[in-house]
Amino acid sequence: MSGSALAFDFQATTPCAAEVVEAMAPFWSAEWGNPSSRQHRLGLSASAAVKLARRQLAEALEVTPERLVFTSGATEANNLALLGHARALGKAHLISVASEHHAVLDPLKQLQREGFSVTLLPPGPDGLITPEQLEEAITPDTRLVSVMAANNEIGVLQPLEQLGALCQAHGITLHSDGAQAFGTLPLNPDALGVDLLSLSAHKLYGPKGIGALVLREGIAIEPLQWGGGQEAGLRAGTLPTALIVGFAAAARLALEERDERNSRLQRLRDQLWEGLQQRLPGVLLNGALQPRLPHNLNISLPGVNGSRLHRALRPHLACSSGSACSNGAPSHVLQAIGRSRAEAEASLRLSLGRDTTAAEVEQAIAVIHDAVAAAQL
Repeated sequence: MSGSALAFDFQATTPCAAEVVEAMAPFWSAEWGNPSSRQHRLGLSASAAVKLARRQLAEALEVTPERLVFTSGATEANNLALLGHARALGKAHLISVASEHHAVLDPLKQLQREGFSVTLLPPGPDGLITPEQLEEAITPDTRLVSVMAANNEIGVLQPLEQLGALCQAHGITLHSDGAQAFGTLPLNPDALGVDLLSLSAHKLYGPKGIGALVLREGIAIEPLQWGGGQEAGLRAGTLPTALIVGFAAAARLALEERDERNSRLQRLRDQLWEGLQQRLPGVLLNGALQPRLPHNLNISLPGVNGSRLHRALRPHLACSSGSACSNGAPSHVLQAIGRSRAEAEASLRLSLGRDTTAAEVEQAIAVIHDAVAAAQL
């Protein structure tokens, strides 16, 4: 792919913001200490930087700093939450959604192998589940529910607050993968009734390789790795000071810009959707238009050969046909909401970034129109 291709894949990852790179800079070389080495200035300086970053992230989430466990990203946070909590509880019934990210579905498969029973709720054609669906699926053995805040492919926002209230009423733990939502939506786990919340920095213009699990006080978690007692014994390993500082800087920046950025990106997203509907009359929207992330649009193009479409687009437009982790397989999310395999293959996830312009949106509409013409069956 040439460097001149239009970038419309900001849900896969984001570039580090300049402010984030600047915040991290001292900790790659000059301030190179291990935050667990507190016998000298280098270690103390790193420890203080981690402590400050932890506090800043906690403030963004309206929780106490002690409730944050740093991980390598949301995938590890999901594994720690699901495997760690389920194993601590003992064999039970778990509930999730068929359209979750594989970083939730695959740990649940592992728990099934270990003897847990798992129910996956089918989302409606709008991509959403209802509190009534969850209520019906709960059994006396249900101990853990996992529902993502914002879907990574179709961008729809699940009714977390209602689901959280339901789980609390039944004494069930609620986990949510918040990777796509943090920095875009207000995410206060206590207000939402979320007991375990997974986060990632690289979705909000922070560095790759750092994330966090936010835990409710007193929740039982069995560690997945042992070795040095870091992170209150829940996640051993030397803390990456630079990445943690970058994570906090990215969160601060996202919160400062959030309202203005969201309204601007939603206008551009709507411009993209309206333009595509005008140029491609048969285009289908995947998932509800509301409630949805402001920077997400997911479409299917019936009657178009998916592999030809993506081949035609590749030199001109960076986007995806599903999750960045699906390795080109047809999207399980789109199939879960009722799209055929062919429709799932001829789908585009278009995600806008903080620097996307109206001119780029118009260019993307033209590029997609031309690619569809080239890929018609």
